[in-house]
Amino acid sequence: MGGGAAVLALVVAVAGIIILFKTVRMVPQGYEWTVERFGKYTSTMTPGLHFLIPIVYGVGRKVNMMEQVLDVPSQDVITKDNAVVRVDGVVFFQVLDAAKAAYEVANLEVAMIALVQTNIRTVIGSMDLDESLSQRETINAKLLNVVDHATNPWGVKVTRIEIKDIQPPANLVQSMQQQKMAEQNKRAAVLEAEGIRQSEILRAEGQKQSAVLEAEGRKEAAFRDAEARERLAEAEAKATAMVSDAIANGSVQAINYFIAQKYVEAFSELASSPNQKLVLMPMEATGVISSIAGISELAKEAFAKQPDAKPTARGNPPPLGR
Repeated sequence: MGGGAAVLALVVAVAGIIILFKTVRMVPQGYEWTVERFGKYTSTMTPGLHFLIPIVYGVGRKVNMMEQVLDVPSQDVITKDNAVVRVDGVVFFQVLDAAKAAYEVANLEVAMIALVQTNIRTVIGSMDLDESLSQRETINAKLLNVVDHATNPWGVKVTRIEIKDIQPPANLVQSMQQQKMAEQNKRAAVLEAEGIRQSEILRAEGQKQSAVLEAEGRKEAAFRDAEARERLAEAEAKATAMVSDAIANGSVQAINYFIAQKYVEAFSELASSPNQKLVLMPMEATGVISSIAGISELAKEAFAKQPDAKPTARGNPPPLGR
């Protein structure tokens, strides 16, 4: 009897401990547990300490209420222009209703992966390859809108869907690289041609400016030469007028000086000519004087014809400059 009582007491103690654990339940933070009564959902336990009647009530599903990340396996997708690309992604979601997530869908994660993959094929299949490679944000937005609406009956909120990678076939990548290289070469050729064109334009502008400046320089030089010749002519005319006035007033010395100066200048130019290596000619001072004397005689005759001329001593011409 004593051994049987001990065994019974031990069984009662174990049963009491089990009942205690079944009665007192503590839900951790970030989780919600569903409560079932004879297998039927009755309520949801939030984080904290709870008490349940054993055998009658039990814990159904332990649902994670924190935001979760779900990897979407890669799959081959055909684009609108019949290009095959390999696509994978990630889904960020959070359970808002533990009862719906537990009882509206059998396996939440598997169902979401299948849903996302299906919509990836639908969205990318409606786009060209170039659009699918360049409009990733548009793809993400479309997927988020469709998947979030589809998972709403499950008590799930899809916060973000991101396409991680879109891989076109290797031969297509090579073709795209060749096309990109061809475009870059074309752009480089265009830029080089544009640079040569600009260089030629600048060179032509420079030549034009140089020609204009040279023409202006020649014009200015011609103007200066003409002005100098005009001034020289005016000086010569003025000198000639002064000599004429001096002759008219009876000064023979002035014409002697004028003729002697022109004679010496003419002989100086002849002697300095580069085509003449040797000059032989009679050079007598008396010849120059005699020629000047002859001209002075003519001048005297002209003076004698003037009514107001002053007569000089006959036979004695006025002295010549020596």
